[in-house]
Amino acid sequence: MALALRFFTCLVLTVCIVASVDAEISCGKVASSLAPCVNYLSKGGVVPPPCCAAVTSLNNMAQTTPDRQQACKCIQSAAKSIAGLNPSLAAGLPGKCRVNIPIPISMSTNCNNVK
Repeated sequence: MALALRFFTCLVLTVCIVASVDAEISCGKVASSLAPCVNYLSKGGVVPPPCCAAVTSLNNMAQTTPDRQQACKCIQSAAKSIAGLNPSLAAGLPGKCRVNIPIPISMSTNCNNVK
C-alpha cells in the first residue's frame, strides 16, 4: 500500500511539472476575451474600448513561447468562426489598440514558429 501511495504521489508530481511547461492559455479564454472585437472585425468602424482592453489583456497573458503559440492557434481557430471577418482589420487591430504584439495576425502565420 505504501508503495502504491508513493507511486501515485510521484505520478501526480510528474503531471504537475509537465503541465506547468505547457501553455496556460485556453482557446475558450482567447475567444471570450476577443468577443468585444467581433463586430469591429467584420464591419469595421471605431474599435470599441472593451476590444482594445481584451487585446491588451491577451497580450499580457501570452508571455511565454508556449503561451504565444497557443494564443496564435486559438486566434486562428476563432477567426474561422467569425462570419465576414476582414483580414486587414484583424491584422491592424493591435496597432489600432496601440499594443505591440510579437505575433503577426494572419491566417497564414505558422503558429509553431512563433517565439
